[in-house]
Amino acid sequence: MTDLLLVSIRFALFANLMLIAGLAAFPLYALTPGERRDREPGLLLYRPQPWLCLFALLLSFGGMAALTAAMQGVGVLAIDPAMLLAMVRETDVGAAWLVRSAALLVAVAAALWLDRRPTLAAAILFAAGSTALTTLTWAGHAGATEGALGWLHRANDALHMIAAAIWLGAIAAFLLLLRPGAPWSEARLAVAARSLDQFARIGTLCVLVIAATGLVNSQIVIGAANIARSAASPYGQLLAAKLLLFAAMLVIAAANRWRLTPALQQAAATPDTVRANPAHAMRAMQTSLMLEAAAGLTILVLVAWFGMLDPFAAG
Repeated sequence: MTDLLLVSIRFALFANLMLIAGLAAFPLYALTPGERRDREPGLLLYRPQPWLCLFALLLSFGGMAALTAAMQGVGVLAIDPAMLLAMVRETDVGAAWLVRSAALLVAVAAALWLDRRPTLAAAILFAAGSTALTTLTWAGHAGATEGALGWLHRANDALHMIAAAIWLGAIAAFLLLLRPGAPWSEARLAVAARSLDQFARIGTLCVLVIAATGLVNSQIVIGAANIARSAASPYGQLLAAKLLLFAAMLVIAAANRWRLTPALQQAAATPDTVRANPAHAMRAMQTSLMLEAAAGLTILVLVAWFGMLDPFAAG
């Protein structure tokens, strides 16, 4: 039960912190200064942020409590407060938790200022969210790696997660812009089509960073000589599933970039023509984005799970 609780909290923290950082980054590269101040799209993307930040604080505290309970071998409600305090004060995980808590408090303050100073507040929120996200590298395999290699491992993981956050945050932003049931408008369609096109360059960079840092991470954790040995373990099997899902996300992203985005742009430019069908173009993009989001969330579940497994232990 404790392992399931820890994995669940890890997944929720990964997803929550990536949404905070990714949704904060999106307006900075995809929207004009004027659009960041408008109720739609700018304020639409800012609305979830205070709640995401507050929920992240609760999750972070719950994660520390669950970890302490696991080390004591007791239920979460039976943990020794002195042990919890010792964990916070005397361990690297505790130090990371303190940094995460401070970063999230800054994030809450920035989220509350998004409607007043959207560009500055979004930049601060992205920095604070990214800082909170990178503290998760102190748990799992990166946290267990010692010395200079450990610092390299954690820095590599941090880049990996920030790039993933920007990608997943963009998917969430597009789903908000193209959400089903929202009143249709040519302006909203035009903003979505343009920002999808702008994300193509950012998304390509994210994919390159994710792929490169993923290879480095695999080399540090497994090593080229131990691939066959790890492949027989639950860790290796979950990692293989993650790679397949990542490949599926690339295929979906390619379809978005080369087929669905041009169709959406044409619908935005000529909405009244027979050839352009805004409703059809939006529904096709919504479906594609939901599939991409589902694959991304499944990857986070796998990462939260195999990040707590021995790479070479048999199932």
